[in-house]
Amino acid sequence: MSTPPEPEGSTVAVELERLRGTVATGFAEVKGSLAVLVERSTRNEQDLVRLRDDTQKALNALGAEVEALKARRWPLGVVGALTGVAGAATGAAALFIR
Repeated sequence: MSTPPEPEGSTVAVELERLRGTVATGFAEVKGSLAVLVERSTRNEQDLVRLRDDTQKALNALGAEVEALKARRWPLGVVGALTGVAGAATGAAALFIR
């Protein structure tokens, strides 16, 4: 006794259902991978914003330090005038001491 042959339509239907399951599984994997990529992208954007804020704060602090140093420096003209007065005083003292 032999088994009766399966109708052609049921074999195709079984294969189509198997293919449908494979495609659904593939789509689920792609969807999961995309969700991971979106999460990483969001985290990277947040890190970049935080890094920009930290960098800007550091630049502002350095700018404030530079401005403080500029405010405490002596202008070149004043240094030149004081040097000239000191040289003239030294010369005059040397002239009168002899």
